Amino acid sequence: MARKTANDDPLAPLTLAVGQEELLLDRAVQEVVVAAKASDADTDVRDLTPDQLQPGTLAELTSPSLFAERKVVVVRNAQDLSADTIKDVKAYLGEPAEEITLVLLHAGGAKGKGLLDAARKAGAREVACPKMTKPADRLAFVRQEFRAVGRSATPEACQTLVDAIGSDLRELASAVSQLVADVEGTIDEAVVGRYYTGRAEASSFTVADRAVEGRAAEALEALRWSLSTGVAPVLITSALAQGVRAIGKLSSARGGRPADLARELGMPPWKIDRVRQQMRGWTPDGVAVALRAVAEADAGVKGGGDDPGYALEKAVVTIARAARSRGRA
Repeated sequence: MARKTANDDPLAPLTLAVGQEELLLDRAVQEVVVAAKASDADTDVRDLTPDQLQPGTLAELTSPSLFAERKVVVVRNAQDLSADTIKDVKAYLGEPAEEITLVLLHAGGAKGKGLLDAARKAGAREVACPKMTKPADRLAFVRQEFRAVGRSATPEACQTLVDAIGSDLRELASAVSQLVADVEGTIDEAVVGRYYTGRAEASSFTVADRAVEGRAAEALEALRWSLSTGVAPVLITSALAQGVRAIGKLSSARGGRPADLARELGMPPWKIDRVRQQMRGWTPDGVAVALRAVAEADAGVKGGGDDPGYALEKAVVTIARAARSRGRA
């Protein structure tokens, strides 16, 4: 989600949107345009690329008008402006025109840094639009999307949606809008599952996650849904194997920060945090039992048994029981 500076007036003379997350950049522009049109329905909006903003063009766009109309001038990829045009923009920043809001979209890297620094020095309202590369960031984004429209979604529902959709923020935002439009009341994991976990990878890992957490009934429900939507049984055994092995790796590792363990075990830090939560109740014997169950299921789905579905159900139940083995020891 975009982060803003203390000056949060979208009609400030200058808004600087910094980052490479296209959805957030577009939203930063839209926020300014909506505010401007609310103030003056006849607001003139100019949305320009670097090749459209030639030397002298900004002066023309921001020159006084007989009708004193409000304008929004959007400059995309400002880091790619020519040196002469950057000079024009810097000169304008020293004396911004009334009733005009300039919106600069800048990738935030070293290229065009002089313009970035000049805009900040001029007191720009800044909106941070960083690329969301971490699952935790995308999870926070989904939670904020639900909060923004005043709807409640369980943490499990938000996580399942991220698992199912992946890294595309536009798809995540669209999925939230779809759920909000179609579903009344609190949105939970089961609802998200019905809509979105038909995807092979997400559906497989949902089965594995529920199994290693000891939630047998939910794991079986996810398994049957996966099989009914055409997920290959071999993908599910692979996900189960990864889930159990992750439990075994982390339970035998030295303690430490997620970043240190991530390097040691070859897992991303976010996964370390998740597996730590999942491994409660596991014992070394339980891990061994679960690994044998996965191996038997793998043989069953690859031709060693008559019913791959039954082989998977048996493995899921065995793994879920193993996940609760500490409490029964």
